[in-house]
Amino acid sequence: MTQGSETGRACFLDVSTRAKLRITGTDRFRFLNGQITNDLRKASETVAVEACVLNAKGKLNAHIFIAALGESLLIDAEPELRETLRARLERYVIADDVQMEDVTDKFSIFHVLTEEPPAADSGRIVSARRFAATGWDIWNDPTRHDVVRNELASAYLFIDFAAADLLRIEQGLPRWGRELTDEIIPIEANLEQRTIDYEKGCYIGQEVISRIKCPDKPTNDCAD
Repeated sequence: MTQGSETGRACFLDVSTRAKLRITGTDRFRFLNGQITNDLRKASETVAVEACVLNAKGKLNAHIFIAALGESLLIDAEPELRETLRARLERYVIADDVQMEDVTDKFSIFHVLTEEPPAADSGRIVSARRFAATGWDIWNDPTRHDVVRNELASAYLFIDFAAADLLRIEQGLPRWGRELTDEIIPIEANLEQRTIDYEKGCYIGQEVISRIKCPDKPTNDCAD
């Protein structure tokens, strides 16, 4: 995939409709790392990590991106997961100091496909490989949505949902509600390289994933 249009311009798209959760509390890191397929240590305030949330049978509950923000973690997912993802995660909060807040309407997000990051004054810039290429999320207060969109349009080509979906398909990237469903195991959907870390500690569904990778090798003991 080229990171721009046929004219050679870098492009951007609006992904503000994605569901967003903010997780806080002193146990937030340990808790969330025990729910996702990737290693949460890869996420920071400037880098988002791609991961999957699974059920005990190793099948998908969600495909997400996670970044840090101060004393919290921000998760974003496809819009149709807004209710079910939160319910799935809260199911495993037992004695943990963890709080979850739906912040879908408190942030707008634009994604810019370009090698160099956008200007810092555009908003909070987070590296995220949403299209298997270098890209940047720009998080903002929704009251600045139109202002930021116009600023970006002066430097990049705006692509709509249909064009963005075509880019995704060209790269063989699955999307929730299309190729990804709750009957799919991540490895079946070409998500292994980007979303699974086989060296991290335990998470829900890990035993199934590990046995697929190494059927003759005992699964690792759980670790925080």
